[in-house]
Amino acid sequence: MATLADKSTPVPVEDNEDPNTIVSRLVEQDQIPWYQKPNLRMLYFIFIPTCLGVEMTSGQVDSVNFYFDSSMMNGLQAVGSWDLYFNKPRKAELGLMSAIYSLGAIVAVPFVPYVTDRFGRRFAILLGSIIMVLGAALQTAAQNFVMFVMSRFLLGIGIVFAIVAASSLIGELSYPKERAIMGSLFNACWFIGAIAAAGTTLGTFRMVSTWGWRIPSVLQTFPSLLQITFIYFLPESPRWLISKNRGPEAFAILAKYHAEGDTESELVKAEYVQIEKTLELEKETSKVGWRDLLKTSGMRRRLLIGSFLGLATQWSGNGLTSYFLARILDNVGITDNKTKNIVNLANTCWGFFNATILALTVSRFKRRTIYLIGTTSLLTVFTAWTIASARYAITGDQASSKAVIAMIFLYSPCYNIAYNALTYTFLVEIFPFHVRAKGITIFQTFSRAAGFFNQFVNPIGIENAGWRFYISYVAFLAFEVVFVFLLFPETHGKTLEELAFLFEEDEIQTQKDRVQKTLQNEQNVVDVPSSGSDLDKKV
Repeated sequence: MATLADKSTPVPVEDNEDPNTIVSRLVEQDQIPWYQKPNLRMLYFIFIPTCLGVEMTSGQVDSVNFYFDSSMMNGLQAVGSWDLYFNKPRKAELGLMSAIYSLGAIVAVPFVPYVTDRFGRRFAILLGSIIMVLGAALQTAAQNFVMFVMSRFLLGIGIVFAIVAASSLIGELSYPKERAIMGSLFNACWFIGAIAAAGTTLGTFRMVSTWGWRIPSVLQTFPSLLQITFIYFLPESPRWLISKNRGPEAFAILAKYHAEGDTESELVKAEYVQIEKTLELEKETSKVGWRDLLKTSGMRRRLLIGSFLGLATQWSGNGLTSYFLARILDNVGITDNKTKNIVNLANTCWGFFNATILALTVSRFKRRTIYLIGTTSLLTVFTAWTIASARYAITGDQASSKAVIAMIFLYSPCYNIAYNALTYTFLVEIFPFHVRAKGITIFQTFSRAAGFFNQFVNPIGIENAGWRFYISYVAFLAFEVVFVFLLFPETHGKTLEELAFLFEEDEIQTQKDRVQKTLQNEQNVVDVPSSGSDLDKKV
C-alpha cells in the first residue's frame, strides 16, 4: 500500500501560492481534452441516463424544468380525447391538476436531505426514479380525474429526490474543468424529454380513444427506467464517501476518473487533501443540521439566494408557456388544436437548440454578469409581450397576435441563458458540502411552493384578467434585476472547495493553512491502492 502523502512525492507548491488555488492551477495545466480520456469519457457517458436523464422525466419550468411532464401537460390540454375524458377541466380543476405536482414535491422536501446525506446520492436517485415509475404507471391507468391528479402527486414526490441528488452528484463527480458545463447541460437535457412529449401529443391528439393521452403518459416511465438500470454503473460522490470515512474509495474514484487511474497524480492528491480538509473544517464549524443555514451571515445570504432562485425560476413568466401555452394562444386568437401543438413542438425544439448552445458557452463567463444579462433581457421581452397582448385584446390587431408568438420564442433564450444554464451550477457552488443537499432542497421548496401557487392561479388569471395578469410578472422581473445586482456573488473559475467558505474569511484562512500543511507532507492522509487492479476493485 502507498500513502497519499508519500514524503518522496510531494505536491509542488509555488512560492507565495494560495494553497486553495493549487487544484485550479494543476487543472489549467492539463491540456488533454476529456474525450481523449477513456475513464472520464465513460463517466460522462454514464451521466446521460443516470443524472442528466433526470431532467427528461417530469416536472415544471423553473431552473429545474423537468420538461417532459410540462410539455406533455401543454400537449394534453390540446388533445381532444383527454379533454373529453376528464369532462373539460377548466379554471380551478386545471390549476389543481398542474399544482398538485408541486405539492407532492413540497411534501417530500423534509426527507430529501436526510436520504441524500445518509444513504448517498446514488440511492436518492434510485428511490426517486422508482417512485416516478409508479406515478407514471398510475397516470397511464387513470380511470377518473382523481386518479390522474394523485399520479401527479406521486411524480412530484419522486422527482425532488432525483433532482437534488443528481445535481449534487454531477458537481461532485465531474472533472473541475468541465464541472460548470456539465451542470449547465443538466437543465438543457429537459428539452430532450420535452421534444418527445410535444411530438407524441402532436401525433396522438387526433386519436378518439383514451390512448390519445395514455401513450404520452406511459412514455414518462422511460427516463426513470433508464436511471434505475444504469445507476449501478455510476460511482458515488467522493465528497460523500470522505464524509463517511471511506477515504480509500473516494481516492480511488478521483484517481480513476480525474487521472485515468494514476494514483501518483499530483492533481488527485491535491484534490483529495483539499476536499478532506474542507469537510473536516465544515464539521468543526457546524452541526450539520438545518440551523446551520441560519448560523452565520454568510449562510443566511446563501439561504436568501437559494430561496430567491426558487421563486425566480417560477415567477419569471415561464410557468405560462410551460403549462398554459394553449390558453395563452386562445387569448390571441389561435384556437386550432393542431396549430397549438405545432407551436408547442416548435418552441420546444427551439428551446433545446438555444439551451444546449448556451449551456456549452455561458459557463466560461462570470456568473453574476450572465444573471444580470438574463434578468434584464427577460424584463424587456416580457414587457413587450404584455404590451402586444394588450393591443390584441383592445384592437384585435393580427400583427399584435404574431408579436406575442414572436415574444414567446424570444423569451426562451432569455430564460435559458441564466436560469436554465447556470442555476444548478451556481447552487452547487455557493452551498458547501455539509449543507449542499439542504441548500438545493430549500431551492426546491421555494420553487415548488411558488409553482403550486403559480400554476393554481395562472389558469384563473389568464381566463379572468387576460393580459393584465401579465403585469404581475413584469413587476417581479424588475425586482429580480435589483436582487441579482445587489446580492449575487461571483463564483466563476474556482473549485468547490475554494468556494466552501465564500463568505467566511476566518474559515478561509484556516482552510488554507491545513491544506498547505498536508500538501507539504507533514502528515499522512489515507492509504490508497498501489496497483491498478486494486484500484478497480475500489471503484
